[in-house]
Parts: sequence; structure tokens; C-alpha cells
Amino acid sequence: MAHSAALLIVEDDAAIRRLLRVAAERADYKVVEAATAREALSLVDIARPDAVLLDLGLPDRDGLELIQLIRAKGAALIIVSARTDTAEKVAALDLGADDYLTKPFDTEELLARLRTALRHRDRGESDGPFRVGEVEIDLTHRRVLRAGEEVHLTPKEYGILAALVHNPDRVIGHAQLLREVWGPAQEANVEYLRIAVRSLRQKLELDPARPRLIVNEPGVGYRLKPMADRSENA
Repeated sequence: MAHSAALLIVEDDAAIRRLLRVAAERADYKVVEAATAREALSLVDIARPDAVLLDLGLPDRDGLELIQLIRAKGAALIIVSARTDTAEKVAALDLGADDYLTKPFDTEELLARLRTALRHRDRGESDGPFRVGEVEIDLTHRRVLRAGEEVHLTPKEYGILAALVHNPDRVIGHAQLLREVWGPAQEANVEYLRIAVRSLRQKLELDPARPRLIVNEPGVGYRLKPMADRSENA
């Protein structure tokens, strides 16, 4: 980070809040804390955090109700929750959360995801929609369109696409993509990446078997090729 980013931790469990604070301060974040939704909304206005870690199970209000209010202030937002229901994860991401981490969590993975969310936020503030062919990718609003129709991506698919959009026509290595999207502990699991890219191509490519948008550099990684002139396979 170019500066010590301000981080708001919204968590009603004092022990977890303390764990998050210690890990964040060691990583040079300036930390403020809230134990309730009311405190969180007040601090978002007062402290103007760069990022927020938000628990959903708050005592005075469901955390899902806070997502759009927090994102409207421009902060990167990661959900850190014990809720494992897929529908709730999708709802949180659709409302604007940058990422969703389930308790119990690894603090190093959390910090890696936080760094990624901040990078995406900082780049997204100045980036307009990225267009290639019939695909439009708007990182600021987390929207992906194909032929004018919105495409629903999983968090992993979106993370891969965002990383590629930030580096068009440049190869991003397997390990880097896995580290940014899955966390440091998974950077050797290339098969996770291959499966996600295959699914992403099904949603975005005119001919997924002959990809012209997300192309493979064998043994190295993937790149987003705005002017692809040949097919390449995974």
C-alpha cells in the first residue's frame, strides 16, 4: 500500500474483533472498530475508511442491509461471516460486497483478499467500462454484459476477470491469479483455475471451444486479448 489504509472492522464478537485488529495493525492498517450496525454507519461517515470488514450477524440490524450503504461511500467491502448458505453469499455479492470469507478464516488469506479488494477499488475509481466485442465489463459497478444482457458470474469468475481486465493483453501467471482470487494457500491448485476459466468462457465467449477473449499461454497463465486473432485452448 502506498499509505496506511484506514480499515473499519464491524464485528459484535469482541474476541474476533481483537483478532482482526491485531492482524490488520501488523499489516500497517489504521483500524477503527464497531460492534453494531449503528456504530458502523456513524464511523463510515466520520472515519471515511478505505475498506470495511463486515460481519452479517449484528445485534441491531442484519449486515446485508448495510452493504449498499457502505459501498455508496466508496469503501472496499469484505464480508466475514459464519453464514455458509450459498444464497446469502450470492445476495451479499450482488448487493456490492467485494468478497465473502467464511468463519473460521485464515488471517493471511483475509489480508490477501483485502489487498486485492483495495487494488480493485483504487483502479475502478478511474476505470470506465472495458469493452471487447460484445462484452462490456464495468468494474466500478461490478457488472458484466454480453450483447447488452447482464451475465451473472461467481465471485471466483469475477475475480479472475477483474485481474485480467486490469492487465489487458498481458499474461497473468497461474500462481498470481490463484493467489489473488483464492488466497496464498491455494496458489498451487491450477485445476481450480482451469475449471473457473472454463466456466467463464462458457458465459462470455462466442465459441468457448475456440476462445478469443480469455486465451491461454501454455504452462504460464492467461491473458485477456482484446484483439484476439487466433484461437487458443486451455
